[in-house]
Amino acid sequence: MASRESFTIGWVCALQEEYEAACAMLDEEIEGPEYQEPGDKNTYCFGRIGGHRIVIGSLPSGRYGVTAAARVMVDMTRTFYKLRLVLMVGIAGGAPTSEQDIRLGDVVVSVPYKNIGGVVQFDMGKQIDGKFQRTGHLNSPPAQILKILPELKRRHQFPDQYGGVDEHLKRFDNDPRFHRPDVDRLFRSDSKHQGGKSCTGCDPSELVVRPPRTSPRAIDVFYGTIASSNTLMKDARARDSYAHDPELKVLCFEMEAAGLMNDSPCLVIRGICDYCDLHKNDEWHYYAAATAAAYARELLSVIEV
Repeated sequence: MASRESFTIGWVCALQEEYEAACAMLDEEIEGPEYQEPGDKNTYCFGRIGGHRIVIGSLPSGRYGVTAAARVMVDMTRTFYKLRLVLMVGIAGGAPTSEQDIRLGDVVVSVPYKNIGGVVQFDMGKQIDGKFQRTGHLNSPPAQILKILPELKRRHQFPDQYGGVDEHLKRFDNDPRFHRPDVDRLFRSDSKHQGGKSCTGCDPSELVVRPPRTSPRAIDVFYGTIASSNTLMKDARARDSYAHDPELKVLCFEMEAAGLMNDSPCLVIRGICDYCDLHKNDEWHYYAAATAAAYARELLSVIEV
């Protein structure tokens, strides 16, 4: 039985598909410690990736948002007080622009941009002359993690040589829920959704024409600002305003990370499952959860034990 002190990596998820994807990335599951701090109501999965002992926790079913995530994090770090790093891993809505060709299934990683530490809480600020102004500050990922990201970027360019994310995704070959969907549609920001989850009634002339990717990689990875709040972003025009704001350059939107950044050394990893517009549906949830988890596993393969 492993001791509490032996776990050095925390992994937090919000949704069931994220939790299943995380557990699938373990080299093996192991028996955890008998003791949890009083008041720690989390249920954990314990395992190993390489030499790292990992504790994976998920938000309670039906609970979402910054506050719920913060509670899971606080309880996890009280019981497992030797954690060196906590990963927030899951899905998010992408904010593609002409500069950042983000597509469904791609991964976004929180890194500092200008005066932002990597995550900005966009309901913790105010709008002045149509521009967002922060009224608080969230911490950056730890420096020792930021230092290894250039090596991860290099490896990702050569999937045939290093495997990496592409290789880790093969863990889902026998689970069709996590397979890549066939259709990736991005509609113009002024497009009206015509009802139905499949968008079959939507006007195809309102689709954004994007060239097919020629890269051998399964996905692309983007590094920069992740926007977080308790409010689900489902407004293409608002999405674009944050994405084009030169002080923000938001790459994606999610609902939990802001609750973690100031309580422990934390990195946020998000797989893109929709485009934060009225056309969003759940079709890409499992695959996006898988790509985020695969990137997290690759990250841990580079971090020294």
